[in-house]
Amino acid sequence: MTTDIAFKKCLTCGKTIKGRTDKKFCDDYCRNGYNNQLKAGDNNYVRNINNALRKNRRILESLLPDNEDVAKVNKEKLLHKEFQFKYYTHTYTNKKGNTYFFCYEYGYLPLENDWFLIVRRREE
Repeated sequence: MTTDIAFKKCLTCGKTIKGRTDKKFCDDYCRNGYNNQLKAGDNNYVRNINNALRKNRRILESLLPDNEDVAKVNKEKLLHKEFQFKYYTHTYTNKKGNTYFFCYEYGYLPLENDWFLIVRRREE
């Protein structure tokens, strides 16, 4: 009687797997690494956008003096700090028809001559 034993290899590192016949990985480290690698492509896009939003928020926060809710800055200063205008979390249009662009609780209103009004929205 011949026995054909098929040795399964770990999908991550290629080591021989011992234990259950339906095992795919040699340990938790390899299993986690494999699954993280599968999801990395999808997450990179979202991660990059979230990083840009957080950076925009930090820039707006840094331009507001302590205990102030509004300040005026020019576009050059925002661009110098690498602010990316295409990334914002939401907009708010007031009764006058002015549209504010927000990165979380910090926002900006485009004014004339490349000036911007930076605002902080307080939670009520």
